[in-house]
Amino acid sequence: MNRLLLIYSSILFCLLSCREGLPKSSLVDEQPVIFPDYIEVTIPPNIAPLNFKIEKSLPAFALFQWAEKTFRVDASNGSFDIPVRDWKKLLQNATGDSIRVIIYMNESGKWFQYKPFSIYVATQSIDPWLAYRRIAPGYRMWGQMGIYQRCLENFTEKTILNNKLTDDGCMNCHSFCMQDPERMLFHQRSSFSGTYFVMNGEIKRLSPQFKGGGKIPTLVYPFWHPSGRYVVFSTNDTHQDFHLTDPNRIEVFDDSSDVILYDVKKNELFSTPLLCSKENLETFPTFSPDGKRLFFCSASSTSMPDHYREMKYNLVSLAFDPDTRLFGTEVDTLYNAISEGRSAKFPRISPDGKYLMYTLSDYGNFSIWHKDADLKLLDLQTFVVDSLPNANSENVESYHSWSSNSHWFVFSSRRIDGLYTRPYLCYLDEKGKAAKAFLLPQKDPDYYVYSLFSFNIPELIRNEVKIETYDLVRYMRKRVGKENTSTLH
Repeated sequence: MNRLLLIYSSILFCLLSCREGLPKSSLVDEQPVIFPDYIEVTIPPNIAPLNFKIEKSLPAFALFQWAEKTFRVDASNGSFDIPVRDWKKLLQNATGDSIRVIIYMNESGKWFQYKPFSIYVATQSIDPWLAYRRIAPGYRMWGQMGIYQRCLENFTEKTILNNKLTDDGCMNCHSFCMQDPERMLFHQRSSFSGTYFVMNGEIKRLSPQFKGGGKIPTLVYPFWHPSGRYVVFSTNDTHQDFHLTDPNRIEVFDDSSDVILYDVKKNELFSTPLLCSKENLETFPTFSPDGKRLFFCSASSTSMPDHYREMKYNLVSLAFDPDTRLFGTEVDTLYNAISEGRSAKFPRISPDGKYLMYTLSDYGNFSIWHKDADLKLLDLQTFVVDSLPNANSENVESYHSWSSNSHWFVFSSRRIDGLYTRPYLCYLDEKGKAAKAFLLPQKDPDYYVYSLFSFNIPELIRNEVKIETYDLVRYMRKRVGKENTSTLH
């Protein structure tokens, strides 16, 4: 059947070519070089046009076809700006199938037809919005940064918060409860420091009580309990150092770190000695989708930075009862850093509970500058680990998050130039097999060439964040004006 369809498509293409007056051309037995690389990728049926450019700024055009549907896009200075209306119709028709792309290029007055390539269209959609922080890829400066959201179905980008409105302070660690834009939080440092919750249109600055008393620690990496009742945080005493000759430019490490939970209803912080031990460093917490297990990373304490290459983190879990707030008595190990020889971080479980994705690097806990950092996928039924060759590269792969249907994930990668992190999207099929990852499409394919910002902490969300930026800023100014100092910073 597929062979007959292919023959039919080829005949139809020849007829359409004659009718559309395609130029006489020589066949090139290779696929074109395009940027971004969208050749043989799998995309969601609700993604924005995959605009791209060819290697040379020569006269060119591309044919996009599925069965009897074909349209032509002419290049402008080597760039292909695909009409949104034509693209959406094509995706609608090609869902569950593939799009065939043929590029014609004119060089020195002669036309060449390149070998066709395919773009596969999955049946499962991706969450339509992506939240991220844009920040310069430096080490200490944050004079211009912001948290933004981008509609993946088109090229609309909106500001959630920009630090030009908050006295140039650092902002970080935005997080959403089960991809819900109505339940989010983020940290604001400097002038308006604190942890801010946005829940169903209401803004709240966190000022909790600590069960048992004691100083309120600085809250860092967050993750919501699926019920929305709790948020788990790490508390990190973080430092950084620099290498003179090592290809990993910077080393970020903790002198101490623990894991604590925040009860949203009771406005209270609480924990257990198994999450706050002096012998170990606990960090990067996350909940299972049923909320009954807490996953985190843990390493034995040692003198830092003297022994930074010896610091390797286990991937572990602990039972948790959300009704009673009681923890289990034993910590289970999923990845043993001592026996395996590497270091795990950033665990994230797919919403359907089938897979646990994490980052693995040779050492340390902050791998966004470690070229050896790769994503791994642990099947929680078989405990088989997939090395994700279609997603990883020879450079850094780091932060990742899931789409709500568990068929898509987004992650940060420095594969283009080794300096800037950019967001890549990747499809996971019914059998847990990952397709070739692709770069987030932009209206202008040269966007990533000229942009001086990294995309940090990409988080897929089911809709846009509706809170107005100036409502956030007004709340911050009002709260800090009353309290002057932050409880958390």
